[in-house]
This record gives sequence, structure tokens and C-alpha cells, in this order.
Amino acid sequence: MTQWTHIPILAPEIADLLLTDPDGIYADGTLGLGGHAELFLKRLSPKARLLGFDKDAQALQMAVARVNDSRLTVFNESYTCLPQELAKLNIAGVHGALFDLGLSSYQLDNPARGFSIINNGPLDMRFDLSSTLTAHTIVNTWGLDDLTRILTDYGEERKASQIALAILNARRQAPINTTEDLKQIVQRVYGFRGKTHPATQTFQALRIAVNDELGSVETLLQELPQIIAKGGRAAVLTFHSLEDRLVKNRFKELAATGEWRLVNKKVIVPEYREICQNRRSRSAKLRVIERV
Repeated sequence: MTQWTHIPILAPEIADLLLTDPDGIYADGTLGLGGHAELFLKRLSPKARLLGFDKDAQALQMAVARVNDSRLTVFNESYTCLPQELAKLNIAGVHGALFDLGLSSYQLDNPARGFSIINNGPLDMRFDLSSTLTAHTIVNTWGLDDLTRILTDYGEERKASQIALAILNARRQAPINTTEDLKQIVQRVYGFRGKTHPATQTFQALRIAVNDELGSVETLLQELPQIIAKGGRAAVLTFHSLEDRLVKNRFKELAATGEWRLVNKKVIVPEYREICQNRRSRSAKLRVIERV
């Protein structure tokens, strides 16, 4: 099996804020390749437990091999299934839970998964490979209005209507099969290529639509009272403004009840040194809340 480079973002900061009880039960809602989980288990006692969730079965398999710890129990499911799994295990709530909403390096760097702008691959973009909806389906079958909507709402793309129309015109000539095909269509709309590739927001929009990412985040945020035990904490790591806005607003709403406390009132971002070592951390934002 290929070994993928994976650097967990803000890992020491998250561990410092989240692991308040060394003997506790914790959840990693997006296990990825197990980078955060590996550090957590090093800091926790032999009595502790960690529940790891991920929709990506391949990533889950690699995480288990990497962590190699009997205290880790994994679930090939979305983090939205946490309440049901806790109920099955007769666990009233966890002492802490991390939800890292970014892509893993494995997903981004593997051309076959279709997430990357740099490496050409099929237009897939599924976290869960058993799911039927792909980026290929959206790009080749969805209508002008729906394409414009997701590019606007999920990509915050200022040229959404032009890109949607260009996609429709291109697919009349031939199917849009690869990430390179889509990149070229978007680049022609912009007519130039700057520091950030002009297709970045289009790729983001498609990925969010394929995996219903915002819907999952909204569900998770509503489920927090069913997941976190009193005295426990939830940490959410976001990578774009749409997710961060949802988290920020929900955390404020919970804090206003008096039953939750914002651990960090100001969002935590990676330091310059971390960004230099791992460029993918540059857009990360961490928010932590505690149930009191």
C-alpha cells in the first residue's frame, strides 16, 4: 500500500485544548490518515478510548495501520452517525471530539480520487466511494441553474453563470471526463491564470455538492448536545468561510444558552512556521467549545 505524507494541522494546539481527561472517551469525527488520533493516543492513558469515524474506507484502513492501537475503534461512517453509535455503546457522551473538515493528503494527492487541480484524474470527488453521485455526474448532467447555484453558493464563484454556461457548451461537444478537462474550461472563462488557479472555487463547489458537506456540518452542529458530555469539549477545524460561518454562529448560539462556553473567543489559526512547513494549513481555523 502506498504511504502518503500526512501532516495533521494544529495538532499540539488541538490536543492541549481537547484532552482534558487523560482517562476519557474521545471521538475523532474525521479520522483521515490518523495524524491527530496518533498524537491524542500518545497523550492519553491506557484506560482511554478513541472512536474514529470516516466515510472513506481506504483512508480508514491506512489510519488503523498507522495508529496501531487497541484503544482506537473505527467506524466507516459519517461523523453525523456519532449519536447513534454512542447509544449502541451505551456511552452518554464523550469527553472531547475533533471534527477536521479538511481533505486528507491521501484524498488530495491521489489523482484517482479527482480532488486535485494539480494532478489529472477522473471527475470523482467522493469521500465515500460507495456513493453514487460524482462530480462527473454533476458536470455532465445538471442544468444551467443548478450548476450556477452550486458554484455561487458553495464556491462563492464570481463568474458562476459564465462557468456554468461554458460547461454546458463544452459537454455538447464531448463529455467532460477529467479534472484537466474542467480546469481548461474554467481557465478559458477567466482568460488568465494567477497565483491561485481560477478553477479552485469550482472544484470546491463540486466537492461540497458531491459530499453534501454543508448539510453534514449543519447536522453535526445540531447533534453536539447528544455527543459531548458535561465538562467535555468539541473542536472544529474548518478550511473555508462557509463552514467557519456555520460553526461560529452555532457556537455563539450554544454559548448564549449558558450551558456551553467558548474556549477560544478568537479563532485559532496556524502560526507562520506551521504554514511554511505545511502550506495546506494556511486557511485552517480552529474553534473550541465546552459543555459546562
